[in-house]
Order: sequence, then C-alpha cells, then structure tokens
Amino acid sequence: MPVPRPLPRELLHLAWPVLIAQAAVMANGVIDTLMAGRLSSVDLAAVGIGASIYVTVIMTMIGVLLALTPVAAHHYGAGRYQEIGADVRQCVWLAVALSLLAFVALKNPDPLLAFSRLTPEVEIKVRAYLDGTAWAVPGVMFFRVFYGFTTGIGRPQPVMSFNLLGLALKAPLNWVFMYGHFGLPAMGGAGCGWSSAVIMWVIATLAWLWCRHDAEYAPYGVFARFEWPRLSALREFLMLGLPMGATFLVDVTAFTFMALFIARLGPEVSAAHQIAANVAVFVFMVPLALGSATGVVVGQALGAGESRRARHAGLLGLAVGCAAAAALGAAIGFGAGPLARAYTSDPAVAAAAATLLSIVAFYHLADAVQAVMAQVLRGYKRATVPMVIYAISLWGVGLGGGYLLGLTDTFGAPRGAAGFWMAGVASLSLAGAGVLAYFLHISAQAIPAPATTST
Repeated sequence: MPVPRPLPRELLHLAWPVLIAQAAVMANGVIDTLMAGRLSSVDLAAVGIGASIYVTVIMTMIGVLLALTPVAAHHYGAGRYQEIGADVRQCVWLAVALSLLAFVALKNPDPLLAFSRLTPEVEIKVRAYLDGTAWAVPGVMFFRVFYGFTTGIGRPQPVMSFNLLGLALKAPLNWVFMYGHFGLPAMGGAGCGWSSAVIMWVIATLAWLWCRHDAEYAPYGVFARFEWPRLSALREFLMLGLPMGATFLVDVTAFTFMALFIARLGPEVSAAHQIAANVAVFVFMVPLALGSATGVVVGQALGAGESRRARHAGLLGLAVGCAAAAALGAAIGFGAGPLARAYTSDPAVAAAAATLLSIVAFYHLADAVQAVMAQVLRGYKRATVPMVIYAISLWGVGLGGGYLLGLTDTFGAPRGAAGFWMAGVASLSLAGAGVLAYFLHISAQAIPAPATTST
C-alpha cells in the first residue's frame, strides 16, 4: 500500500488538480454568461434561468453518483482494489437510470418555469436552452462515474485534463451554435446548452478510453468483466447516495428558486442576479476543491483505520478553506463595481449587480465553511444528518426568508434581489455551524479511547 504523505502535502496533491478542474467547469459558465450578455439582457436572463433549472436537475442526480468517491476511498485505504472496479461497474448502471430521469425532467420543465412567470420571449429561449442541455446529461453522468472513481483513488489529474479540454472547446462551439455557422441556425443564448452537450459527450468518451488503456488503472479491473446490475451493490450506493442527492437538491433548489423568484422582478434584475450568482459559483470552486481533496483523504484514512488522521485532515481543510474565503471575499467586496461592469455594458444592470456582489463577499465565507465540512462528512459516509441540516437552513431560512425580505413588506419595504442574498448569507451560516458541530461530534467518537492499564 502507498505510504501516506504528510497531511498538508496530501491535501495540496489532491486539491490543486481538482481546483483547476473546477475552475474549468466554472469558466464554462462565465463564458456562457459573457457571450449571452453581449447578445441582449433577454439572452442573459434566459441562460441564467435555464442554467439554474439544469443545475437543479443534474446536481441532484450527480449527488447520488458521488457516493462512489467515499466508497472507493475507503476501499483504497484498506487495499481492496478489485472491489473498487466492481463498484465502478455497478455505478455505471446507476448512471444510466439517473440519465433517463434527468433527460425527462429537462424536456418537461413546466413545473419549474411556472414559478418564474417569464415573459414569452424569455420562456422560448429558456426552453431552447434546456433542450440542448438535456442531450448533455448522459455524457455528464458517465463522466461523473469516472470522476468519482479516479478521485477516490487519489488520481484527480485526468479529470483536470479533460475539463481543460472542455473549456478549450467551449467558446468556439458557443460561437458556432449561438451565431449559426457551418450551416447551423443561429440559436442565440440557447446555443450555450447545445455546445455543452457536444463537449460532455467528447470528454466522457475520452475519459473512459483513457481509463481502458492507462496501465495505472489496471489493478482495479474495471474492464475485467461485464456485470449485470446487482441489487445488493446498488442498494448500498443508494443508502449513501440518496441522502447526498437530496442534500444537493436542497442546496441547488434553494439557489434555483431564488433565481426563479427574482425573475419576477424583470430581465434587468434577473441579469444582475445572474452576474452575482456567476461570481459566487466561480469563487466557490476553491472551497469545493479543497473539500473534495479533504474528503478523499478522510475516506482513505478511515479505510486504513487511522481515525486521528481523518479528524486532523478535516480540521486542516477547514482552516485553509476559511483563510482562502476571507481573501476572496475581500477581493469581491472591494472590486464589486469593476467586476460588474466587466460582465455587462448595461449601466443599470451593472449598478444592480455591484450591490449584490457586495453581499456575495459575505456569502462566500459562509459558503466555504459548509462546502468543506459537507464533503468531509461524506468521507465519513455520513449524509443523512447533513441533509436535514441543509433542508432546515437553506429552504427555511434561505428561501423562505429570502421571499419575505425580497418580495414582501413583512420586514419593511421589499429589498428585491438583495433580500434573497441577505437571507442566503444567514442560511449558509446556520448550515455551516450545523455541519461543523456534527463533524466535531462524530470525528471525536471515531477515535479509539486510550487504553487503560491496571496496577
């Protein structure tokens, strides 16, 4: 078995490729936002609303698949390599089933669109965007199985490489689909969704070809044999994955319904919110990458029976995450005006976005705490209690409080989009405190009591 590195080196080894991989994913959203914003505020709003719906559906499904990462990490720490390959084969079947569910949901978005009361012009563009992203779903699901496998065994570098390839393809393919080149019709903002579909199929195919031919994956025997679905294996995944998926559903729907409610305030406000959300999501890649790396180290340590190392890894990841979030939050707060103007040439949208970005500075710090701790708890294979914490915090305080602050006069004059972001800060602070307290409790329990000697 490999000799573990010192914790700081191990976290750095795992975190930097994940950070670059996540930056590439987030940069795709930035490219979509920038290119749609140069078309019109209607295209920008449509891409923002469509992306919110897409993320709601896809992240819920991905949350279930992410059970593979801690499962693989525990097997890896214990040296059970062949069991990793068997779990990967079963997870592929789960990806097939989840792909079908997500495809149907994106092709039938009426329940979600009903909340936003869109103008006919915006709704047409949102539906066209979702038609494109629906075809991206199988590629996303199969690539996520590869992601969970290779990250769980401590090899995130290939994911980084494939995500960078996808990023390199994004702007050229957007240009083709949005403006109608090579005989294709000009789709406007909806072209962002179709370009994503092409990219995800390309990188998913290449990822599994890489896995098939790279000798370092051979010990796990992923392609050793064909297996039909085994209910016992799928049940184990679902016991861990369903609470994870539900947590993602709570998290993402709180953000999605926030966007849909704000859409009632008109295209300009919705566009400003999309800019603020894009910045928040982009900087979120730092605690997300750090949390992913920390969760893998925790899982591998627990698989090897090293509960003290697991707890120390969680605390170290939290400390580094908070320090980075404080620096990024300060940069957003002081640079809110120029940052908003970089996204749009519309002065009204830029002014509204700058106000929201000043709140995002605080939002990010709270977001970082919960992001790291949630993934650390997944390393402990604990997902049910975090799901409850998130439901109370994000739906109750975040979405409910945002509706009251933003759209009603319950607490004074309606604050519009700013009210939703203020409630978001409060909800993430509560969620972060909850999952941190739970981690401190279970990680202390996992450490064996010192042996007593009798005299």
